[in-house]
Amino acid sequence: MPQHLAMPDYANIRVEHSSPVSWIVLDRPDKANALSNELLDEFSDALARLKDTGEPIIAIRGEGKGFSAGYDLGQVAPTTAADPVADRTRLQKNLDRYLAIWDHPKPVIAAIHGYCVAGATQLATFTDITIVTENAKIAEVTIPVGAGYVSPVWATHVGPKRAKEFAFVPGNSIDGRIAVEWGWANHAVPEGELIARVDSLARRIAQVPPSLLTIKKVSINRAMEAMGFRTALGAIADADALAHMTPEVAALRGRISEEGLKSVIESFRVAPTSDLSSLHRTDDN
Repeated sequence: MPQHLAMPDYANIRVEHSSPVSWIVLDRPDKANALSNELLDEFSDALARLKDTGEPIIAIRGEGKGFSAGYDLGQVAPTTAADPVADRTRLQKNLDRYLAIWDHPKPVIAAIHGYCVAGATQLATFTDITIVTENAKIAEVTIPVGAGYVSPVWATHVGPKRAKEFAFVPGNSIDGRIAVEWGWANHAVPEGELIARVDSLARRIAQVPPSLLTIKKVSINRAMEAMGFRTALGAIADADALAHMTPEVAALRGRISEEGLKSVIESFRVAPTSDLSSLHRTDDN
């Protein structure tokens, strides 16, 4: 029987054990489960503790209307210029958090409903299996305040051309069905059945002894790493920290300070490229 050692009383996540799954639930629904530094610290702590306690499978979901709106822009896109070294350190720390998913001895499943935006898609990409609802919205950040941080991780799943298309258009998005078609997700399931479908999959996985699951995961990961997966991650924190110091991003910070975040978001909102059957024009055309 799995051991369930006591977990801390987290403020931004919660951990639920339901055989054979230990769920990490992103629990800031009033903030769209935005990935604040505090939430990410708790996430990393729970993930580390679940190496030696809990059920044989880990799954991650979001409380409320969606999985997560991505990184907390109040922390990621401050209105004052960032210290590039501190910024790079923060960005690398987040990558290390997600590599802990990749390196975790247990299989990790992402269960995505509603919205999954920018940095939240990065988190999900590091999981072993991703299950989405058919109407989920998997999206890029709308305000172009960074570069080369999320999309290189996508490229390992969807290929360079789709990763570039997704990244080049502000706020670009795909639904759950397209996410499966592209290879970003494993299955798209009806809304309302996500948890049951993940549980069904987990029960099948749990038929394999935990030690063998660990070996299987390591073996497949090594194959990916031989093709350059981990090497490709080596420079993306540097690239994003550099992007944050460009005059254009500094100007965007100023606009956010003067106009407000919602107004700036609206100024960049365009149609996604998932359907090019009709021509979408911007206000300038």
